[in-house]
Amino acid sequence: MSKIVVVGANHAGTAAIKTILSNHPGHQVSVYDSNSNISFLGCGMALWIGAQIDGPEGLFYSSKEQLESMGAVIHMESKVEDINFEQKKIFARAKDGSALEENYDKLILATGSWPIVPNIPGKDLENVQLVKLYQHAGDVIEKIKSPDIKNVVVVGAGYIGVELAEAFQRHGKNTTLIDIEKTCLPVYYDDEFTSLMNQNLQDHGIHLAFGERVVEIRGSGKVEEVVTDKGAYPADMVVLCIGFRPNTNLGGEKVERFKNGAYLVNKKQETSVKDVFAIGDCATVYDNSVNAPNYIALATNAVRSGIVAAHNACGTEIESVGVQGSNGINIYDLKMVSTGLTLKKARSLGINALATDFEDLQKPEFMKSENPPVKIRIVYDADSRVILGAQMASTYDISMGIHLFSLAIQEKVTIEKLALTDIFFLPHFNKPYNYITMAAISAK
Repeated sequence: MSKIVVVGANHAGTAAIKTILSNHPGHQVSVYDSNSNISFLGCGMALWIGAQIDGPEGLFYSSKEQLESMGAVIHMESKVEDINFEQKKIFARAKDGSALEENYDKLILATGSWPIVPNIPGKDLENVQLVKLYQHAGDVIEKIKSPDIKNVVVVGAGYIGVELAEAFQRHGKNTTLIDIEKTCLPVYYDDEFTSLMNQNLQDHGIHLAFGERVVEIRGSGKVEEVVTDKGAYPADMVVLCIGFRPNTNLGGEKVERFKNGAYLVNKKQETSVKDVFAIGDCATVYDNSVNAPNYIALATNAVRSGIVAAHNACGTEIESVGVQGSNGINIYDLKMVSTGLTLKKARSLGINALATDFEDLQKPEFMKSENPPVKIRIVYDADSRVILGAQMASTYDISMGIHLFSLAIQEKVTIEKLALTDIFFLPHFNKPYNYITMAAISAK
């Protein structure tokens, strides 16, 4: 049996560790993580900050103690500083400054990602915050209790930025959301859907400053104002969430990288270095919507990549089936889900793409209770007719529907085949001619 060293113990790392210890007894597993906690669900931070949940306890699904009880040796607050691939040895530094060295037979890198911090004046002022770790969220929560924090500016209108804007508004803060793009969530949705979320945010009192680039953060010690190329906004707190970049400082030039610096891996999660795997936000995934490696940092992808790497590291060869980047958001009860490519993205890649849209009630008109409208878009290749992506929006929970489209993209289902797919009907749930079928039938 072999010794497996795992560097990083959040979603991907935890999945790998549990998979090895549960399915391949006898392997030695050593874990190094620079943080003081394991398995924090960062996607729940905005719920905690916005007091939509009672506290952070439920945002942890594993712990040092649990992994140790399964047989792992855990080194917390221990940062791996270097790797010698020829000698198969890692070099780490413990919290007390002592040096740690360990040999491995297989190495799994799960080093995650880190927020992108723009190089602008004022980024180091007090109350300019990041939101990635449990500690970040705790710090923000303590600060927003102060009555002195009246104006909050969130920079970046991706998922995290939009969720945080809602969270701060729920605390009664004057909230401004800034993004260089002309809309929120442009990576995941076309304008016909992002306009719904923009209106939703404005209806709840959030000021949108889209199409603006932050050039300076001003203040005397503490932040006081955010300056863009088009205006200035008062700020007692600024949260930077403009995106993430993979943590790939280890390995140097010996490990092949993706265009954004992520470790480039195959469908077994293997890097270009023998016996070294990479998983989670530090690595690529195989994107079925473009039939190529891509960088899609999602917790779901991290967990699956951890499972795949664990089995392969233990000698059981399996391959990832690829991903579609399925995702969702729920803001003030407006629920939006998507998977695969938007129409805009598909066309930017040179694909001859079309979209078919449909809007209808969730259930027949005679069903009076909880029967809101649903908006759907299906993106498909005009030449091959293969489905490339889908977007859905409603105040009704339509989230399960996106799983159908994720599988359709994975299996290269055509829009015509979807139109004839057996979808059940019952008035309590949907219409006999439901919006999925009708959208597919309406395709050109």
